[in-house]
Amino acid sequence: MKHTYSVTGMTCGNCKASVKEHLLEIPNVTDVAVSLENAEATIIATDDIDTSTLKKALPSKYNISEKNIFDGQQRISETKTEKSKLQQLKPLFLIFTFIILIDGAINYPVFNAKDLMLDFMGLFFMVFSLFKLFDLKGFANSFSMYDPLAKMLPPYGYIYPFIEVILGVLLLMRVEVSVLLIVTLVVLIITTIGVTRSLVSKNTIQCACLGTVLDLPMTEATFIENTLMIVMALLMIFSWI
Repeated sequence: MKHTYSVTGMTCGNCKASVKEHLLEIPNVTDVAVSLENAEATIIATDDIDTSTLKKALPSKYNISEKNIFDGQQRISETKTEKSKLQQLKPLFLIFTFIILIDGAINYPVFNAKDLMLDFMGLFFMVFSLFKLFDLKGFANSFSMYDPLAKMLPPYGYIYPFIEVILGVLLLMRVEVSVLLIVTLVVLIITTIGVTRSLVSKNTIQCACLGTVLDLPMTEATFIENTLMIVMALLMIFSWI
């Protein structure tokens, strides 16, 4: 018997190997093929296996579920998928909301556009770097799946969160702002190129913007988030010229 399941939580080749290894340990399972790109696992077994059994066999980091099948083709309900995306992106929206609120509180009662943008960027880097540092290795593996520079130079994935910390602190302190803005622009453009490629190719991978603590999908929201920061950096650079 051959069945294909959706698997979430995989971020790298090690995850792929781990999922396959654990599924092969289940009695009656004779073969397992795992696709990181499609976020799925095809299991061949001599008997039917409950999804609950599959879930118990995998570490809590991963979630496995059946795919809906219609007319011999595997399709996931668009409504269900859309709802799932919104639920998964909820932490991102909440974090952005809190950064905006903190930014406003810091600048109250004088709301200067430059200060608002610089403080927002500084807070953005500080908060997002914190989540990355909770699982530095996991972040580096996820990041290398789409960031062009991290793909070529894996150590860059380990350094990146610290670059964000430095940028965040110095932006809030207003130290060498023009230089920081140029560095910010370069770093974000490189990452955005990788995000764009992933979206165009429709690869199902995890967004590493908040590390591996939160299982966020790579979506248009990631692109918008990076683009917003790039636009603010450009506005600031032109204002300093």
